[in-house]
Amino acid sequence: MTFAQLAATPAAPGGWLGELHALQPVAYALLMLASVAALGLAFGKLRIRGIGLGVAGVLFVGIVFGHFQVGVERSVLEFGRDLGLVLFVYTIGLQVGPGFFTSLRREGLPLNLMAAAIVLLGAACSVGLAMLLKIDLAAAVGLFSGATTNTPSLGAAQQALKSLSLEDATRLELPALAYAVSYPFGIIGIILSMILFRGLFRINLEREASQFGEAHRQGSDPLSRMTIMVENENLNGVAIREIPGRSELSVIISRILFAGEESVHAARGDMPVHVGDTILAVGTPANLRKFMLILGRESSKDLMHAPGEVTFRRVVVTRREALGKTVREIGFDQAFGVSVTRLNRAGVEMPATSWMRLQFGDVLQVVGRDADITRAANEVGNSSKALNHTNFVAVFVGVAVGVLLGVLPIHVAGIPVPVRLGIAGGPLLAAILFSQIGRIGPVVWYMPENANIALRELGIVLFLACVGLKAGEHFTEIIFSANGIRWMVAAVGITLIPLLIVGGFARLVLKLNFMNLCGLLSGSMTDPPALAFANTTAGSDAPALAYASVYPLTMILRIVVAQLVVVFFVH
Repeated sequence: MTFAQLAATPAAPGGWLGELHALQPVAYALLMLASVAALGLAFGKLRIRGIGLGVAGVLFVGIVFGHFQVGVERSVLEFGRDLGLVLFVYTIGLQVGPGFFTSLRREGLPLNLMAAAIVLLGAACSVGLAMLLKIDLAAAVGLFSGATTNTPSLGAAQQALKSLSLEDATRLELPALAYAVSYPFGIIGIILSMILFRGLFRINLEREASQFGEAHRQGSDPLSRMTIMVENENLNGVAIREIPGRSELSVIISRILFAGEESVHAARGDMPVHVGDTILAVGTPANLRKFMLILGRESSKDLMHAPGEVTFRRVVVTRREALGKTVREIGFDQAFGVSVTRLNRAGVEMPATSWMRLQFGDVLQVVGRDADITRAANEVGNSSKALNHTNFVAVFVGVAVGVLLGVLPIHVAGIPVPVRLGIAGGPLLAAILFSQIGRIGPVVWYMPENANIALRELGIVLFLACVGLKAGEHFTEIIFSANGIRWMVAAVGITLIPLLIVGGFARLVLKLNFMNLCGLLSGSMTDPPALAFANTTAGSDAPALAYASVYPLTMILRIVVAQLVVVFFVH
C-alpha cells in the first residue's frame, strides 16, 4: 500500500461506537475529543523525577486513539485543529501585547537573529539530510515544515511545487505525508530540547523566574517616592503644574505640606508652592533625583503618615466614556480635587502623566480625600462586574481580522507565489495590535485573566487532540516502512540540530535566561504546544514574551524559506 493510499483510507469504528458514529456523528466526534482531552491531561500530570509532559500528553493519547481507528471525520479534525490554534495564539497575543513592544525594543534583535539562525539551520539540515539519506527533496520540504511544526510553510511549499509542473504528479503528495510523519516528533523534539537544557545546565526554575522578573522590573524603571523640601526661591508662587522639569521627567506630585501647617493636602495642579513647603513626588529614582535639584533638597519628613484627611485608593478604569481620554482631560485635580500618581497596565507600572490615555482595565492610584476619591472612581467606572466581563464582540472581531490578515497574500520579489502569515500568525498579530490600541468605537479589547487562561487552555487542548487523532490513524504503518524510517531519522536531525546548536550558544555564550530560552525555542519553531509546555514548566507566562517577540519574523521566514527550498532544490 502506498503512502497516498494510506492517507486516503477511511477509518471506521465498530460495535456500538460504530452505530453512534453512523447515527450521531457530531455526538461521536465530541465524545472522542473529550475522551482524548481528559485522558491526555491526566497523563500529562504524571511526573518522573519531577518532569511531566503537561498539556502535550493530549497529543500522545490522541495518537493512540487514532492508531485504533476511532474514525472522527477528517474535516471535523481539521476544523477543530484550526479553531484550537486560533484561540490559543489569539489569547497569547492579548496577554503579551501590552508588553510586546517594550520587550521587542529591549531584547528583540538578538532573539530574532537567533530565531532566524534556527530557521536557516533547519533548512540546511533538511536539504543535507535528504541528500545523505536519499530522500526525495519534495518530501524534504514536508519534513522541514513538519519537524518544525509549521503548517503555513507546508501550504506555501505545496503551492510552489504546483507551479513547477512536475513530471511525476504523485510527488505533490509527498510533502503532506512527510509532514504528518515528522510533525509529532517536531513537538516532542522541542519539548525534549527544553528538558535536555534544563538537566544539562541544572536549571533552577525558581531562580531563573526570579532573575527574569528582576531584569524586566529594572528595564521598566520601577517607581518610588521622594519627599522634597522646596528651597528654590525662583519657584515662589509657581503652580505645581508649571514647575520646570516636572512633565519632562514624568514626575507626579501627590501630596503637599505647606510651611507652618501640620496637615497634609492632596496636591492639585493649580496649587502654588513656596519656599519651606514640603512635597511628596512619585517617579523613577533617577528622575526624582533630577527633580530634587530643581526644587531644593530631600526631606526626612514622612508625608504618607502625616496628619490630614489625605488617603489613597486604587481604582480601575471600566467606564466606556473615560476610555481614550487623557488624565488631564478627565480633570482629576480640577474636577475632583485628587491627584493620580501611578497607572498600572497589564502588570507594568508607570507614572500617570497628564498625557497618558486611559485604557480599559488600567489601575489608577488616586490620592485625595476619601469622598473625592469616590467621586473620581465613579467617573472612571471602577466596576468589578465590568472588569470580569468578557466582551465576546471584541473576541470575534479580533479573530475575524486575524484570519483575514493570515490569508492576505504578501508578494515578495523573487518568490513565484505570495506568502501568507497563516491562520496562526494572523490572529497573533491582530491580538498584539488590538491590545495596544485598546478601543475602537464601542469595541474594547480587554479580556479578564481567568477568561484568557480558560480560552487559551481550551484552544491548545483542542488543537493537540485533533492533531493526535489525525496523525495516529496510519502512524505505525508509515513509520515502519523503509521511507518512513528514513523520514523519521531526518526529522530528528531537522528538529534537534538547530535547537541544540543555537540554544547551547544562547545559554553558554549569551547567558540567556531559561524563560527567554524556552520562548525562543518554541517561537522559532512557531510551536504553541511547546510554548504551553514552557509556560507550565516555568509556572508563569514569562516565556510567552520571547515567543511573541520572535514569532512574526519566524513565521514569515519559514514560509519564504520553504518556497526557496522548492524553487532551488526540487527538480
